[in-house]
Amino acid sequence: MDDSANTKYPILLVHGLFGFGRIGPFNYFKGIKQALGGSGARVFVPIISAANNNETRGEQLLEYIRGVCSRTGATRVNLIGHSQGALTARYAAAVAPLMIASVTSVSGPNHGSEAADRLRQAFVPGSLPETVAAALTTSFSSFLSAITGHRQLPQHALEALNALTTEGVAAFNLKYPQGLPATWGGMGPEQVNDVLYYSWSGIIKGSRLSESLNLLDPLHNACRIFGSFFTRESKQNDGLVGRFSSHLGHVIGSDYAMDHLDTINHLARMNRTRIDPVAHYLDHARRLKAAGA
Repeated sequence: MDDSANTKYPILLVHGLFGFGRIGPFNYFKGIKQALGGSGARVFVPIISAANNNETRGEQLLEYIRGVCSRTGATRVNLIGHSQGALTARYAAAVAPLMIASVTSVSGPNHGSEAADRLRQAFVPGSLPETVAAALTTSFSSFLSAITGHRQLPQHALEALNALTTEGVAAFNLKYPQGLPATWGGMGPEQVNDVLYYSWSGIIKGSRLSESLNLLDPLHNACRIFGSFFTRESKQNDGLVGRFSSHLGHVIGSDYAMDHLDTINHLARMNRTRIDPVAHYLDHARRLKAAGA
């Protein structure tokens, strides 16, 4: 039996904006929980709001962690957060470090998202378009929550958007700076308050015509469109998050040939000749195990 990913503490996979655990046969972390479990890890996907600010989602995460610890007898957990899930995990580790063994950011907007900045600029605060867009996206978040079959949680799309902008994350970072690099594009401390910090992310490389079957991936094409609006990290982003904006703690890599959704294995197999996203999670679980987490 393969137990190479049997970490000391359970692993929690924390989803990002509009995320979910499982809807019918569809998983947010596609094939990742199963692969980790098949290699000996105890893996959970927390139930948190699909759309809300980092602190609200973080408090929900802490409540879920307490439940996991109670059920398993574990004293701590490892958090792997994708996109906004990274900020959610960072909050939990900052306010309750004794409960968290490690935080891993996967495509996390740890210095904000230029895509969120452009969306925020497109909707004037208090205007009718903003009100309509907020109502629709909040309703969509509630719908996602409802069809998962879990208890209803508060949803607030504008709170989520504001929490992901460069300005919003800068304010968040002033309160919860653990693991952040001291210089732009650098690495942050690997351990703070006995919590290990890691990150990895990807960037969109080459032209559309150079990407073979990725031409058939509508999610990848959407990421390419979003990425074209970046200015500070033009051509150095995954469509939603810039390469250096993703840095946190020990940076395992931030220029893998993956877009924002490839890092959770969505349609990534179309471009599998270059990279296997699931393998990154398995390798990381072994890294955590070796570090005693």
